[in-house]
Amino acid sequence: MSHPGQPVAVLGAGAWGTTLACLQAAQGHPVRLWARRSDFAAQLARDRENRDYLPGATLHAGVEPTGDLQVALAGAARVIVAVPSHGLREVTRRACEHLEPGALIICATKGLERPSGLRMSQVLQETLGTREPRLVALSGPNLSAEIIAGEPAVSVAAAGEIAAVRAAQELLSNSLFRVYTNSDIIGVELCGAIKNVIAIGAGISDGLGFGSNAKAALLTRGMAEIRRLGLRLGALPDTFAGIAGMGDLIATCHSHHSRNWTVGYRLGQGESPDGIAGSLHSVAEGIFTTFAARNRAREVGVEMPITETLAQVLAQETSPADGVKSLMARRWRAEEE
Repeated sequence: MSHPGQPVAVLGAGAWGTTLACLQAAQGHPVRLWARRSDFAAQLARDRENRDYLPGATLHAGVEPTGDLQVALAGAARVIVAVPSHGLREVTRRACEHLEPGALIICATKGLERPSGLRMSQVLQETLGTREPRLVALSGPNLSAEIIAGEPAVSVAAAGEIAAVRAAQELLSNSLFRVYTNSDIIGVELCGAIKNVIAIGAGISDGLGFGSNAKAALLTRGMAEIRRLGLRLGALPDTFAGIAGMGDLIATCHSHHSRNWTVGYRLGQGESPDGIAGSLHSVAEGIFTTFAARNRAREVGVEMPITETLAQVLAQETSPADGVKSLMARRWRAEEE
């Protein structure tokens, strides 16, 4: 069982990591929040505000920022990982020697590793090796700015081991953050990763001035290709209509808090991919995931035309407007194909 007073480590001091750290501290757990940069950890400790990623939100008194992985992980049998996907392998390699045996590791990072196409739990399994921690994926419509402000939200904890997902559910749930369990970690992780790709497309649609019809088409056809890839890789059909599937897709494609939607909107407004990427303060996971998902789909023979087109836009091989034209000119087909 989860008992207040037991330390929790949160790796990653971005918006989501900081939010999860504050949620845990509010439930009575002492929390060590690890930041990659020691100077940033010191600023967090001094100002008690994450001005870079969650300006205006006060860091809970029970959160102890640190730039030392060993300090963060000492005695922590529950570890929440919320680092960007491209940094996950390096961070977990460094963390491995400091993990408590049998620790519960909750992966709150959404994405696919580039160029391998691995899901985040697969990266963790590779890097943690023989330590055999209990791995759980956390995903859902979880916009940090809303949750840190005290607005209600739901999420999904997914793993094949029922005891692990129930432990994560018990640890994370509170009166405003409701966590469901799910045995389909493949589907939950794929939905959480590739919805960021479709969110870039939704932003482009809005940036080009299109209306609700276009966005509805994008979301439904986007989910169709996420589902095709997921089923080919062993996911369960029901996951795609659930919280981690359509729920997360709706939130990310409609919210102006979404970094991936923002990237797409700026593309639709005529900015270049390089200019947008260079100006981003925080990571838009969809940029990395677009190419990883496209490559993975090609490997397993799954057609993902929206993802393919967005990869061309991000690689500056086509414009957003021409990308829309190419999608609309594809051959006529039955919806169930």
